[in-house]
Amino acid sequence: MNFSEAEAYLFSLGNEVETMKLGLENITALLAELGDPQTRYKKVQVAGTNGKGSVCAFLDSICRVADVRTGLYTSPHLISITERIKIDGVDISDDEFARLATRVREVSESLLSEGGLAYRPTFFEQVTAIALLAFAEAGAELAILETGLGGRYDAVTAANAEIAAITRIDLDHQEYLGETIEEIAAEKAAIIHDGSKVVLLHQDERVERILVGRCREVGVEPVWATENISASRVDEDPSFKFHLVTLTTESDNYSRIEPHIRGRHQFQNMALAAGLAEVLVDEGFRISNLNVCIGLGTAEHGGRLEMIAPDILVDGAHNPGGAAALLEFLDEFHNGRVVTLVFGAMRDKAITEIAEILWPRAESIILTQPSNSRAVTADELARFAPSTVDVREVTKIDTVAKAIEKAKQITPQDGLILFTGSLYLVGEVKKILQTGSAI
Repeated sequence: MNFSEAEAYLFSLGNEVETMKLGLENITALLAELGDPQTRYKKVQVAGTNGKGSVCAFLDSICRVADVRTGLYTSPHLISITERIKIDGVDISDDEFARLATRVREVSESLLSEGGLAYRPTFFEQVTAIALLAFAEAGAELAILETGLGGRYDAVTAANAEIAAITRIDLDHQEYLGETIEEIAAEKAAIIHDGSKVVLLHQDERVERILVGRCREVGVEPVWATENISASRVDEDPSFKFHLVTLTTESDNYSRIEPHIRGRHQFQNMALAAGLAEVLVDEGFRISNLNVCIGLGTAEHGGRLEMIAPDILVDGAHNPGGAAALLEFLDEFHNGRVVTLVFGAMRDKAITEIAEILWPRAESIILTQPSNSRAVTADELARFAPSTVDVREVTKIDTVAKAIEKAKQITPQDGLILFTGSLYLVGEVKKILQTGSAI
């Protein structure tokens, strides 16, 4: 298969969430037939509700500054599927992706025909296998793996990472992970296994109880990320608004970090990444204090509080926790600025709660539908308007491209256009603005 054929084949397997299969038997059998590439390097797996992609980006940046050869696997992608697989900070090439996708497909079909698999591996299972294989062939020393959904049955968990980290946990994907925060925490805590090293954040006591209980169950003593964090604002450039951050752990002090990934909620993610870096030092990786400071400051993670123009902010907030973090950022750095909100969301999200947090903050609201089978229509979104918003004043536009044009027309010169509610919306917006064509 060439790249276009590989991409078309993978997408033909169905939406990665809707077609998800619970269980690790299939991906484990597939990886075994591929030679268990995940055994050829050290692995860090990050799970959680919010922030896991950012933690992965921070840690990858730290390690690359330290000249550690890394593989980074994240999801979803914004524009190209190749964004999910990075080697030393660079997206896998189209040709290399196609070559490995062909191999994974051939092995999958062979196993399926021989009865070695219960079903054809899903989109996410096959892309995970492609990533783990790519890292092995590239000679990665460390793979940094973002959990796709949950933890217990996520394909990434089949890699059996030696080091685990869990970010802040909130309600999300309840139809797959459980209705209560304790049930969701238990699904994510399942990535912790006998012999692993674990870095945790202090958070809701109900969540902590589950995480600590899992550690005790498998005989692991967790490392707690520092809560000793101080920050001040850096405002010299009105289009680039950041914080100056200092982290103090039990063993070190990381000072005057100016992270390019915005938002106060990122401080805990930075602390978690710093804690992981210290664990990697214990594992024999040569990572210095300066490496950590530079890595945290230079890390990038597209689609998260990203200013893609002086008047355009995109953020993939898709649950109440993410929405609250976005509102905090707006109130701190864009207080008094007229906001045009362009909102799109997936069907399995807590749209009512997100709308109650964000919609009252906007002077104008445009509802739209991203190009995704799980997306809610603009008409359906309007039903979620909180009582503080007059639904008659809400504009409904059926395509993202038209929503972008409308937002530009109605937003004053010194105003801010905010695209949020889904990373799929953010990805489509970025592609349209960069190339002029929709996904």
